[in-house]
Amino acid sequence: MIKIKINGKSIEVEPKTTIIQVADKVGIDIPRFCYHKKLTVAANCRMCLVEVKNFPKPLPACATQVMEGMEISTKSKFTKEAQQSVMEFLLINHPLDCPICDQGGECDLQDTAMAYGASGTRYTEEKRVVFNKNIGPLISTDLTRCIQCTRCVRFLKEVGGVMELGLVGRGEHAEISAYVDKSVESELSGNIIDLCPVGALTSKPFRYSARTWELIRRYTISPHDSLGSNLETHIKNNIVMRVLPKENEKINECWISDRDRYSYEGLNHEDRLTHPMLKKNNKWIKVEWEEAFEFITQKLNKITQSYGADSVAFIMSPQSTLEEGFLFNKLAKSMGSSNIDYRISQKGSELNGSWLGCQVNDIETLDLAVIIGANLRQEQPLLAHRFRKMTSHGGSIVLINGLDDELLMPIKERVICSPTEYSIEILKIIKSIQTHKKIKSIDKSIDSILKKITTDSNSQKISQLILEKNVRVGIFLGQGALDLECANDLYYLSNILSSLVDGICGSLSNYANGVGLDYLGIGAPGINTKNILKKNMAAIITMNIEPDIDITSDTNIQSHLKASKFNIGITPYASKSFDAYDCLLPMSTFTESSGTYINISRQVQSVKAVVSSLAESRPAWKILRVLGNYLGYDDFNYDSTEEIVGEILPSNTLMTYPEINKPEKINTINIRSTTNSLQSYTIVRHEDSDMIVRRARALHARDAKFSDVVNIHPTTLKRLKLTDKNLFEVERNGVKIKLPIHSDLRVALNTVCYHSKYKPSFKLPLIKVADKATL
Repeated sequence: MIKIKINGKSIEVEPKTTIIQVADKVGIDIPRFCYHKKLTVAANCRMCLVEVKNFPKPLPACATQVMEGMEISTKSKFTKEAQQSVMEFLLINHPLDCPICDQGGECDLQDTAMAYGASGTRYTEEKRVVFNKNIGPLISTDLTRCIQCTRCVRFLKEVGGVMELGLVGRGEHAEISAYVDKSVESELSGNIIDLCPVGALTSKPFRYSARTWELIRRYTISPHDSLGSNLETHIKNNIVMRVLPKENEKINECWISDRDRYSYEGLNHEDRLTHPMLKKNNKWIKVEWEEAFEFITQKLNKITQSYGADSVAFIMSPQSTLEEGFLFNKLAKSMGSSNIDYRISQKGSELNGSWLGCQVNDIETLDLAVIIGANLRQEQPLLAHRFRKMTSHGGSIVLINGLDDELLMPIKERVICSPTEYSIEILKIIKSIQTHKKIKSIDKSIDSILKKITTDSNSQKISQLILEKNVRVGIFLGQGALDLECANDLYYLSNILSSLVDGICGSLSNYANGVGLDYLGIGAPGINTKNILKKNMAAIITMNIEPDIDITSDTNIQSHLKASKFNIGITPYASKSFDAYDCLLPMSTFTESSGTYINISRQVQSVKAVVSSLAESRPAWKILRVLGNYLGYDDFNYDSTEEIVGEILPSNTLMTYPEINKPEKINTINIRSTTNSLQSYTIVRHEDSDMIVRRARALHARDAKFSDVVNIHPTTLKRLKLTDKNLFEVERNGVKIKLPIHSDLRVALNTVCYHSKYKPSFKLPLIKVADKATL
């Protein structure tokens, strides 16, 4: 520690700390525009100039490190004159349009000018004007207001991973610009709106819709991925007007993804279901809640009497809160049905693997991360940032995937293979480590398999990285790997690999509350959505899902719904997906309901409703509670979510329960060549991940530019005797569509990559070599 003085007060600080960091720590305010604690130091606004004893000129507090015996003054006349001069220069070209600026009322420039600026201006010359640029549907530009702090430039380069904006020109002609005819397309781009200290970058969907002092601020949690980002909703007249990040260093830091920021546009979409609906004579009619519950009770009683209670299927969204999952599970058990699941995309039935294996901020401390079957930028934009920070600290990434996707971070080693070969690649790495360490037996269940495995250069390089001295290793399975039939094998092998080097093993599941639903015991081994629907259920109850789009575990959901005697949908939206349903119950969205989520790192987060429910919609937990009462089941008399979660959890803290359904044995691994079989690899865009974001208009403003194609490696095309001029036929929930083929060297051999607007359900493996091919 070193001793310094700041404003006459002696304090001890750590070496290499900057003056502005010291001031922030002790509560002394130093004005700043370009400095941000999460970005590199630019020191180009000069607003943080302070007086330092024995230095003839004022020094920038953001770029000056403290030294032993340094005496700093932030309130001296010398400091105030320097800051006032800088403020005057910054305002020379700034337009006086505060009354119409969206930043008005929360503008750093406005506040700093009042606190540190002069009462008038001496500048009488003509001000410069900068033409605005169209950088996409999410961010509006008013570049005449820009003060060239470069926060946006540094954020997109350092956090977003690609430099999509830059500062061009010199002196008075300097301005922020994108590449010619290019928009900003980062999944985290909306954060530059929050970073901008003036009104140069504002939210395009929010533009001119409300003033900041009219908005009520309330806290909630994002349900769009498993990270559980903390959000601050801004509300006017019971409508969510915009969403900003709420800082939580352990989870989302001070950032949120564009999916979290703009999904609010879908909350009051025209598809919202506002009243209970019953289908009579093939026509939907609005009814009162009492009539709907009586109708459901009558139908379910008849079905359970005629076909048995186990003929009723309960399928829920992995976004469901702990309280909703608890009551949904309790309803199924009270009825006598064991057919309940939330794993709507997983083809395997053995694995419940939603736990990261460490805390979110621990990712940055890893030396090596092996990522298997994950599309991080689409599935987990903020976790991708954590891995990006890991590489900036000297860590390495190994990617095993079906597509050589651009992760916007350095990749040390890549293994691009078809999804069914992920297990083989892990076995090769284990075999290479076994050979290097001269281990006779790794695990009884795989010893015989390892004898048949031959290592290659990739596995040997990866094993060398893993075996380096004092390397902290993490093995992570992405949602693409967890959705495979062989997910149990993958998870088991990944655990073996991590145990060989005392590393960690976890999943990058995008199920928002998968950990919480695992804790409730939902999704028992052998019982998953795919297997449940194969049983030809007499009744199907779904909650918070659009079956055509969300249920992707290799099944034609519509045929099962049509074969069922009675279908109930608890849903916030009505769409064509529900044509085969008999009853729709309007549930509230996440902003209209209280509840609890357990995120990917087992952190428990409870939230309250931030707005009241739309029209006649009700929170799902209330719907399930009343339905349980109508059916005559015991213990459905809950008055609040606090009462429910109090029964589930001992306290709202970090979960420490043991691994749920951790695989104890491995199934037979097929190590034969898969040369003659095609495998599917589906990428779901981050703006298509759930019912709400699919209806957010701004997120889909670029859909017209999206090409709905299948990507196939040229070698695979040659084997199939196909070219880019052919069409590829894909069967999606019973509907066959023909899509253009795009030759793509990034795709693994014998793999069809589908970058889809919505999740398709592939039918494998049927190949027709003609003017078209069918997968």
